[in-house]
Amino acid sequence: MSTPLSQNAAPQAGAPQARSAIFTVSPYVGGESKVAGANRVIKLSSNEGAFGPPPGAIKAMAALATQLHRYPDGGSSALRAAIGQHFGLDPARIVCGNGSDELIALLIQSYGGPGSELIMSAHGFLMYEISGKLAGMTVRKVPERNLTADIDAMLAAVGPATRLVFLANPNNPTGSLVPHADIVRLRAGLPSDVLLVLDAAYAEYVDDANYDPGIGLVDAGSNTVMTRTFSKIFGLGGARLGWAYAPAPIIDVLNRARGPFNVNATAVAAIAALAEPGWVAHNRAHNQQARAALTARLSQAGLKVYPSHGNFILVDFGTAARADAADTHLRARGVIVRAMAAYDLARCLRITIGTDEECGLAAEAVEDFLGHG
Repeated sequence: MSTPLSQNAAPQAGAPQARSAIFTVSPYVGGESKVAGANRVIKLSSNEGAFGPPPGAIKAMAALATQLHRYPDGGSSALRAAIGQHFGLDPARIVCGNGSDELIALLIQSYGGPGSELIMSAHGFLMYEISGKLAGMTVRKVPERNLTADIDAMLAAVGPATRLVFLANPNNPTGSLVPHADIVRLRAGLPSDVLLVLDAAYAEYVDDANYDPGIGLVDAGSNTVMTRTFSKIFGLGGARLGWAYAPAPIIDVLNRARGPFNVNATAVAAIAALAEPGWVAHNRAHNQQARAALTARLSQAGLKVYPSHGNFILVDFGTAARADAADTHLRARGVIVRAMAAYDLARCLRITIGTDEECGLAAEAVEDFLGHG
């Protein structure tokens, strides 16, 4: 979520002046991890992997410790090769970044700018809006239908100044999934010079035979990019590792725009994570079971829980005041979830799917709140 800019941060007369676009956004604030006075914290605020890093990634990081005086591979060649082998992609059409957030920002800086427009769904990932505004773009947030991106409305919002369209699928924080046929229709309805960016950060959690995270559309033309991350199912949020798959000319642009060592030596953890036997299948199976169980329990308690295809659920408490009270109650019990006011969903809380024990404690805390509410 984001917090208001400090009123004390305004530049003084005669001091260096930042671009005005900088002051159109509030800083992005990640999910909190501490509660004052709590002996044990159950952190379910950042959609992190339920079981931490894979064992092989931990070993790779331990071995890395003696080599931290060395600069990393500036082109992430070993990581790109591992990604290519794992997903059946051409490594030359992959670029890696400091999380997918960096790649999102680089795409916007490279293809957007003052006088241009970015289109996203109303409750899409905040970094699209933040990065777009920082680049001087006009950001158009298109109303959704049942907390799912409305493809027809997004197409209707396209104008002469539109340069980028962002769509997270599955979407964070709503958990919704747009059917593949509608994604294809979106691409076909956009002008050829408009870049479609498909953010597939939660792709590994999807259980849908017709789901395509974006590979097919990238391969089919010259105007689509797919972004991915190691921060979720691979349990490497702290390593800040993301990647994009795109047509060769866009990869060339991203390589020109990124820093020379934008991915650090922790890339070895991602390589090991990709090679961890059964890791993705085990995590996906747990997520499906635990998400269904938590959804059923909270629904039975009388709350609206939106269908989710990610490793989190969005829970509707009816009013912003009630959601805020529930958040406070959960914190008092050491359970941290994510408030959604920054996404214009103040009546909701987002709860990450953790271990069975963590999900059980979260459900118990919510039920206790409802019993006292």
